[in-house]
Amino acid sequence: MRDLHVKTRIQPANKSRNRVKKERKPINWRPLITWGSRAVLGALAVAVVGGAGYKGYAFASRYEIAVLQVEAIEVSKLRHLTRDEVLGQAGVRRGDSMLGLRLRRIGEQLAKNPWIEKVQVRRYFPHTIRIEVVEREPVAVVNMGFLYYLDAKGEVFKPLTQGDSLNFPVITGITEDDLARDPKGAREMLTGAVALMDMLKKGSAFTLADVSEIHIDKGFGLTLFTAGGGVPVRLGKDGYETKLARFATVYGELKTQMTAVEYIDCDYQDKIIVKKG
Repeated sequence: MRDLHVKTRIQPANKSRNRVKKERKPINWRPLITWGSRAVLGALAVAVVGGAGYKGYAFASRYEIAVLQVEAIEVSKLRHLTRDEVLGQAGVRRGDSMLGLRLRRIGEQLAKNPWIEKVQVRRYFPHTIRIEVVEREPVAVVNMGFLYYLDAKGEVFKPLTQGDSLNFPVITGITEDDLARDPKGAREMLTGAVALMDMLKKGSAFTLADVSEIHIDKGFGLTLFTAGGGVPVRLGKDGYETKLARFATVYGELKTQMTAVEYIDCDYQDKIIVKKG
């Protein structure tokens, strides 16, 4: 008989029999080895380059000290400044390092000199520095209480100092206050005076040598003063070439009578008024 009191133990299914065994893949060490090799080689390369760079820098420094020094300083032809003045302001000396020179800074330093309009500093290895200077040329003296030089562009650029030449036409009527408050307007009037001087230079009967002063008046225009007798010749604001040509035709006759002339007015289309005192 079957013993109902004895529990029959049911054996669990053997799962391991149904489980699929996974095959383990071998580890590919090649990329790791390649990457590690490259890292090591890179570190070695950096170390080699760094060491070579340091030695190269040290060699270049020694080479520069020994070889790359300023031995020749060339300065372009000068008219108003001296070579020593240019070199003193440039701050360049023989024996200076060629590589250590700051050419732009040297140019900026030289440009502070009122005589210098343009400057260019060049370096020619292994030993030469060349400084090329374009100087301003005065064409007139502007009397503004103090005397200043005026260049051909109508720029007031330098106060006169001891030793400066006074052998230029004098321009009056412009003040320092005019330059400060209305620089553009003052510049236009001054360039107008320069243009008038250029016309006078081309004259034959009446030239710039016959003029001692040019007076600027904002309302009236330009007035010349003759070198002989200081007689005012009124020209107004425009048409200077025509007015000067007309005046030149009578100047020869008037030249001997200037002491008796009070003024000459040329500011007309077809006539000249001579006022005698």
